[in-house]
Amino acid sequence: MSGSRPNTVPLESEAATALDFQPAPARTAAAKLPSLPEVYRSVPIISGSSFFRKALAFAGPGYLVAVGYMDPGNWATDIGGGSQFGYALLSVVVLSSLLAIFVQALSAKLGIVTGRDLAQACRESYPRPVGIALWLLGEIAIAACDLAEVLGSAIALKLLFGIPLLAGVLITGADVLIVLAMQGRGFRWIEALVITLIATIAACFAYELFFAQPLWREAASGLLPPMQLLHDRNMLYLAIGILGATVMPHNLYLHSSIVQTRAFGSSSGQKREAIRFATFDSTLALGFSLFVNAAILILGAAAFHHRGLTAVADISQAYQLLTPVLGASLASTLFAAALLCSGQNSTLTGTLAGQIVMEGFLSLKIKPWLRRLITRSMAIIPAALVIGIAGEKQAMGLLILSQVILSFQLPFALIPLVQFTNDKRKMGEFTNSWWVGALAWFTAAAIIALNALLVFLILRGNA
Repeated sequence: MSGSRPNTVPLESEAATALDFQPAPARTAAAKLPSLPEVYRSVPIISGSSFFRKALAFAGPGYLVAVGYMDPGNWATDIGGGSQFGYALLSVVVLSSLLAIFVQALSAKLGIVTGRDLAQACRESYPRPVGIALWLLGEIAIAACDLAEVLGSAIALKLLFGIPLLAGVLITGADVLIVLAMQGRGFRWIEALVITLIATIAACFAYELFFAQPLWREAASGLLPPMQLLHDRNMLYLAIGILGATVMPHNLYLHSSIVQTRAFGSSSGQKREAIRFATFDSTLALGFSLFVNAAILILGAAAFHHRGLTAVADISQAYQLLTPVLGASLASTLFAAALLCSGQNSTLTGTLAGQIVMEGFLSLKIKPWLRRLITRSMAIIPAALVIGIAGEKQAMGLLILSQVILSFQLPFALIPLVQFTNDKRKMGEFTNSWWVGALAWFTAAAIIALNALLVFLILRGNA
């Protein structure tokens, strides 16, 4: 996993690259360590190797990013969307995935070209009050994502082993040990575990779809956005939940950092090559997440909606119904096993994202176990309170709400990313072309407009 680094650029050169990126007041901090210094440029890239070998060397970060696009929060929104509205929201899943592929490519490009992750770039480019505000919003997003992981893992433990939900929530706090053990063995080990769990999830849903026998022609019609989305508050709420569960704000910080684990060179040609392979990696990986998300929604539509079960928005309820509805003995067990894999997978990337956001915005380094404990507490405490006070039935509503929170926070990560990648002073020859920049701003504006529309419909409905 380690070994020689033929293309590794000395940290002094990286500091010089960072100097070009920073405004004058921040230049005194230029010598600070790069993002995730313990794994920075730890994966060698061999010059002159074949396309296939280079693609393998760059493969990995995209799959860590893809994990956030198939976490337990997706399950709640996709199952709810499939059971209530059939295949109608399949278009939202596909469009969200295409949007994710686009913005993650921008994130990877920022990290490769500037040598700074998105959090570092925000700290170095904005006034301190703005940076602090963006840091707080980033922490809220990570807490919301971690909440989905905690609840999803706890629900899976209950379904598989009968462990009470509150106890399961507390047990998930111990998974910090898994993360620390994997980090100690090297970044490639983390990537290998993540890819294995993704493959397991995909295999489980392939089994489920085989027995669900979806109406594929009707599913294809769901690729066209329904007009009902603009005036149905419940459908819009789920659609934005799917968007929030698919395009994850913390992944923008994560991807811009972990692409720097590859020891690519510092020349324009080497950076351009790194961008090409990193984009290929993330596009392929997010294709797998699209399959998983679409499979969950199609499963909800085929197994429940078309059998008159239109109120199955609860993962536990879906688990109980799958085996009798599909007539497949392993359907429910594999569903819960995939959910557990999803929750544990998201734990790994959530840990890294939390470290990147805190270190990048605050230039503050604390021990990984302490950082994980802080992040986990922000998710475990509200989950435990809701379950303890309101009961287990409220957990699913909390899970969907966490995804809507992510959608509302997304513009505060996306707008800086678009701004930086459009800035010629920071990106040089790698600045977005006019059409890429226009598409990026349109994407950010569309997300903000959808969120504003949801608020309007909620307020009108409550009036």
